[in-house]
Amino acid sequence: MSITISTITPPTTALLERLKDALGPSGWRDPVEHPAYLEEPRGKWSGRAALVLRPETTAQVAEIVRLAAEARVGLVPYGGGTGLVGGQLSVAGPPPLLLSLERMNRIRSVSAEDDVMIVEAGCVLQSVQETAAEAGRLFPLSYAAQGSARIGGALAVNSGGVQVLRYGNARDLCLGIEAVLPDGSVMHGLKGLRKDNTGYDLRHLLIGSEGTLGIITAAALKLFPQPAETATAMATLDSAEGAVRLLRDLQAAAGDTVTAFELMNAQGLEFTFERIEGLRDPFPEPRPRAPWTVLVELSGRGVGEALIEALGAAFEAGLVLDATVAESEAQRQQLWRIREDMPLANRAIGAIASHDISIPIRLIPGFIEEALAALGDLDPSIRTNCFGHLGDGNLHFNQFPAEGRDRRDYRDKAEAVSALVHDLTHAAGGSISAEHGIGRLKVAELARFGDPAKLAAMRAIKGALDPLGIMNPGAIFAVEDGEAAF
Repeated sequence: MSITISTITPPTTALLERLKDALGPSGWRDPVEHPAYLEEPRGKWSGRAALVLRPETTAQVAEIVRLAAEARVGLVPYGGGTGLVGGQLSVAGPPPLLLSLERMNRIRSVSAEDDVMIVEAGCVLQSVQETAAEAGRLFPLSYAAQGSARIGGALAVNSGGVQVLRYGNARDLCLGIEAVLPDGSVMHGLKGLRKDNTGYDLRHLLIGSEGTLGIITAAALKLFPQPAETATAMATLDSAEGAVRLLRDLQAAAGDTVTAFELMNAQGLEFTFERIEGLRDPFPEPRPRAPWTVLVELSGRGVGEALIEALGAAFEAGLVLDATVAESEAQRQQLWRIREDMPLANRAIGAIASHDISIPIRLIPGFIEEALAALGDLDPSIRTNCFGHLGDGNLHFNQFPAEGRDRRDYRDKAEAVSALVHDLTHAAGGSISAEHGIGRLKVAELARFGDPAKLAAMRAIKGALDPLGIMNPGAIFAVEDGEAAF
């Protein structure tokens, strides 16, 4: 079921000139001359835009949204361009205005006493981490794209990363937001309070909405004490079931000091060492490589000894085959680079299909076994890289061509591969989108697997806040021929 709310129109020359005048020479770019705004990391498709807008203040964002609403022109928010589901690209309907928050990159305030940092949406995630560290605090949101990803985009998709196990998703690290709503009004919510029960919490409504309900312009972020000690290790195992058991044993021994627990299969490691230069294999022998490897990190006082004891016990029990513990920060970074460079290796090879899924942790071993068997029945030449954040149940379950072949050779099977993986994910009580969002890539899958009552509520919220359908048209809900259908 869909409801057509309004007709989205292309921007007129008069509107474009008015926007250029309002923002000044540095406040806009011609997308033809700057095509990077219309690209996505995996190179799957190109976007469309009439003009790239680069506001510098929340007031300018509000004016852009007000003018777009008057003209019924679509607005697509753009953060760091690192999204993997096309949320930052318009591919159908009239060319929209692309709204980049890159110039809104100021740290407005840092309070170590309150453990709150107020930042603008265009701040790069790594810069936020570094600013927190300079104040003696920790902002724990962390993932491979942190050198490019921006806070506004991270909140818009409720991104996760490698420390969700202990600190939670982006949603859990945000105390408040400032946002421009679809009518151009500004919602001021940057008090940074941990308790504020004054009605609906619109912060949580806008976080994860992928720019379809408003434009996040600033956020009050939650800071934490810097850990007294960090201990990092990589270990090999015979099975995914053993990895789940090791996770539970570590948590029993070390509690919530277990900060990260990353799972990698042998195929993914082979891809990574093959395609990424400068990596040191911590387990060069024996061959063949162990079926599974985990990267574990603990943070807190006395965690080094706790990690060594836990790994020793696991080795004696036959659970762990081999292990290496980082003895310096340089060694720690080397281990993490193996995990964080894995997506780059994947892109170098070219995936047939990629899946960002979430499975109940206890069911992950069975899911992997069943999915690999089903994929083998579909085409035994397909190779699978299964890796991800085992500690929070998030797997990146990606399929690749046989050695010497190209993903284009499997074009006729890509849809069947994704249908198979998503069907099994749904059957296991999982989610077809764990941390990347729906964007435009998974619109049909959301309609297929989404709970009907939830989808109806989402449509009602979208219709109430954005009745013109101008906010990121085509993301989450379909848009066809300019009609915003939700």
